[in-house]
Amino acid sequence: MESIYAALLLHKVGGKITETNVEKVLTAAGAKADKTEITKLIAGLKGTKIEDIIKSASSMPIMAAPASEKKKAKKEAKKEEEEVEEEPTGIGSLF
Repeated sequence: MESIYAALLLHKVGGKITETNVEKVLTAAGAKADKTEITKLIAGLKGTKIEDIIKSASSMPIMAAPASEKKKAKKEAKKEEEEVEEEPTGIGSLF
């Protein structure tokens, strides 16, 4: 999964998505580079445009959760609302 993030980052900044560059990004981020995964990723990206992949992923329908899961989620949400926690500030608020 990390190699996909690295490829997306390279794409975003206009870098060339190669095995070497993906490995460099992962290493710089402190992640372990799985060469097999990277090779599969690069092979899968050949002949495709990342923009098209992103557009198709954002237009995929989201399946609704079954009613029992919705009830469970509502109970959990209510329980979380009751617990008062201090909101993080700064960069921590992004997570």
